[in-house]
Amino acid sequence: MNVYFNEQFHHEYTSDPAAESGRLEAVVDVLIPHVSFVECTIAAEEDLLAAHTPDHLDYVQEHGLYEIAALAAGGAIQAAVRALEEPSFALIRPPGHHASADHCWGFCYFNNMAVSLSHLKKRELLRHACILDFDLHYGDGTVNILGDEPWVQILNPESTDRARYMETVERALTATTADVIAVSAGFDNHINDWGRLLHRSDYKTMGTWVREASRRNAGSCYGILEGGYNHRVLGENVLAFIQGLGAM
Repeated sequence: MNVYFNEQFHHEYTSDPAAESGRLEAVVDVLIPHVSFVECTIAAEEDLLAAHTPDHLDYVQEHGLYEIAALAAGGAIQAAVRALEEPSFALIRPPGHHASADHCWGFCYFNNMAVSLSHLKKRELLRHACILDFDLHYGDGTVNILGDEPWVQILNPESTDRARYMETVERALTATTADVIAVSAGFDNHINDWGRLLHRSDYKTMGTWVREASRRNAGSCYGILEGGYNHRVLGENVLAFIQGLGAM
């Protein structure tokens, strides 16, 4: 499986937990034997403007975060395009699901998911997209940008009961007819992270369900890193999801 990454993501671009030193190193070290790393490239301005206002781009630029945020968005686009051939994953930061068209919060600047799906839609490479956001936090930015689009279905499972949470995800993926299934993969709902709910095996299971649904619909699937802040478990959780997504 191709995993899209760039050495610049190692840099501490802010003081927030998503930019903390060692976070992505912990993932890379675990993934090295299992995947092929491909270098991310910066998203074009026209791709960013498909999801954001010009004023928002100026805001991110003024805060000195344009290059790193555009690099993350570019990695998401590359993963989305690669997924048309085989499942893929964007190991990127800053995350994006709290970024709306004209504002952002929660360690996010550009909405990587909205940018990547808009890229496919503009080129008529998808008919219907299903977004699974299993991050601990509700992906408000993604909903604000894409929630009213008739070609997008968004699932933010929110149960605090593990079994019910997994049932909600399975039911939605079993029912979807989307030809592109994209995952905002935040791992902060792990039992040893902020949310204290999901187990490592659950991420592999959800990855498998995503892959099965995409196969059933003769479509594609990919994931984008969002949250996950316990460096001791993050790498193994990402690997578990990738193993399910790619049937490794």
